[in-house]
Amino acid sequence: MAGLRKKRRIQMVVVGLSLLAVAAILVSVAFKSGIELYRSPSDVALNPPPETERFKLGGLVVEGSWEKGETHTFIITDTANDINVIYNGILPDLFNEGQGTIVTGTFQEGVFVATEVLAKHDENYMPAEVIDILQDQGVYQDPDT
Repeated sequence: MAGLRKKRRIQMVVVGLSLLAVAAILVSVAFKSGIELYRSPSDVALNPPPETERFKLGGLVVEGSWEKGETHTFIITDTANDINVIYNGILPDLFNEGQGTIVTGTFQEGVFVATEVLAKHDENYMPAEVIDILQDQGVYQDPDT
């Protein structure tokens, strides 16, 4: 009788550990497909990502680069490198040339194909990642100072 209890207890521990391993695998797969890393145009130029990788690209929209239409094209820069962007959809009302923006999508054949565009929400807003990159290059000046 004691041997049967011990055997059942071992079976339950093995089943519990197996379920825990399956849950850990499912969580890691979900995180892998759900995480979108942020990259600057310099990061993309230095190390182009695979075409299947979704990520966020941020920088300034180059003055005079925005071609409006059903499909919008524009260039995002970090002042060191430029990336051409294509977006098919309606841009946010506050999207404008010379302003900071972050786009989400994939890098295909040298062009960033955006599925989402985020724009500043007031006259002083710029994404923190973009500010950090521009500060590293000595280009950004805080408008509050």
